[in-house]
Amino acid sequence: MSAGRWRQLLLTVTFVPACWLAMMAVHELGHVLAGWATGGTVDHVVLGPFALSRTEMRDNPHPLCEIWSGPLLGALLPWLLVLGWRLARVPATHLPRFFAGFCLVANGAYLMAGACTGDGDAGELIGLGAPVWVLVVVGLPMLLGGLRAWHGLGPAFGMGNGGERVAAGQVVGSAALLALIIMLELVLTPR
Repeated sequence: MSAGRWRQLLLTVTFVPACWLAMMAVHELGHVLAGWATGGTVDHVVLGPFALSRTEMRDNPHPLCEIWSGPLLGALLPWLLVLGWRLARVPATHLPRFFAGFCLVANGAYLMAGACTGDGDAGELIGLGAPVWVLVVVGLPMLLGGLRAWHGLGPAFGMGNGGERVAAGQVVGSAALLALIIMLELVLTPR
């Protein structure tokens, strides 16, 4: 395997898990921000490389707002990273764009799957009176928007016939990001 293919592989196997862990953190941040904004009290947040994230509220005067804010802010906040990245003219714009698309796909799929199974935030929303069709109407455009954000990114990740060369710095940065997220989650998440 060529050095270019190794860099492509290493970028993929470090960046996708980093996106998963960061997506869960941003999703939970949505719950926390809405909980605080509506006068609620956050008991604790669970994040971890081997856990499904969740936010436990002690007091929650507006649960619909708090619960909706996880997937909605979790899908929208990463676009601030994309905007900041572009305004700062940082190279490798495909990385934050992939992450923002990942968050749209994950949160949209989460709402739609939950509409079918009644699990997670969707199950709580349904239990509080949210119609199932609303979860699908919100989740489907999120999922499709994420796929649209990913469209055309393959070459920047070294994929396809016209694939660009993956820079070693991207691989190192991605691996460092993954290690940092894992360390922070292990240290900061209550046991």
